[in-house]
Amino acid sequence: MDSIYIFSALILLCYFVIFFIIGQIVNNNSIVDIAWGLGFVIVAMSTYFIKSDMSIRSTLLTCIITIWGVRLSLYIGKRNIGKGEDYRYVNMRKRWGTTLPRLKAFLNVYVLQGVLLYIIAQPILIVNYNVNTDLKLLDYLGLTVWIIGFLFEAIGDHQLRKFKLDPKNKGKIMKYGLWKYTRHPNYFGEATMWWGILLIALSSKLNLLIIISPTIMTLLLLFVSGVPLLEKKYKDNSEFIEYAKITNKFIPGFPKKK
Repeated sequence: MDSIYIFSALILLCYFVIFFIIGQIVNNNSIVDIAWGLGFVIVAMSTYFIKSDMSIRSTLLTCIITIWGVRLSLYIGKRNIGKGEDYRYVNMRKRWGTTLPRLKAFLNVYVLQGVLLYIIAQPILIVNYNVNTDLKLLDYLGLTVWIIGFLFEAIGDHQLRKFKLDPKNKGKIMKYGLWKYTRHPNYFGEATMWWGILLIALSSKLNLLIIISPTIMTLLLLFVSGVPLLEKKYKDNSEFIEYAKITNKFIPGFPKKK
């Protein structure tokens, strides 16, 4: 099994080096956000065609990873391209100073995301390496959980984009549709998808160590790169403060009464 780990690591290294070079050419490190979803697609597709037995389970997992990854990268690309570097990466540049900024960008942005992607992608490697039998109950349960997560992320993103495109909503807080039940339906959806993927992987091989995959994704979204950064941006916004009082941060629920 070591071969699939080495193979995937090398694929990801080459992939993120390419994006690093592009990022330096366009002077925009936030291009790595576009690379995130597609990176999982690269891992899934390459291991599927080269290492897997192309069983129903491998095909299922590779397809749902591809659907999610392509949609996410297209959405982020459409949102970000032509708008300059994201404020998060601008702030990183300021913290780095002028000493070896490109090396710091490579290590702190591209290598870091590559390592995280590699760890989170472990369920994909488990499924595409092992000889798979017919689908089991866990597979169907995992697919159901994944579909719920995908709908939350895709619909949440669509609703937010539509809201922001309306000039009348400039400076306002999105709190309608799925955003009425959770302040971050897209992040909740992404975490939920990875718990579904875990169930599919566990039906292939009982390896509880891969629970680290959805756990890391959930913790990143809740405490590092997702929810905290966005909520910090709106911490002084009175409308957001009122919205936060009645709306769950992550797990959907009915609005609280004031």
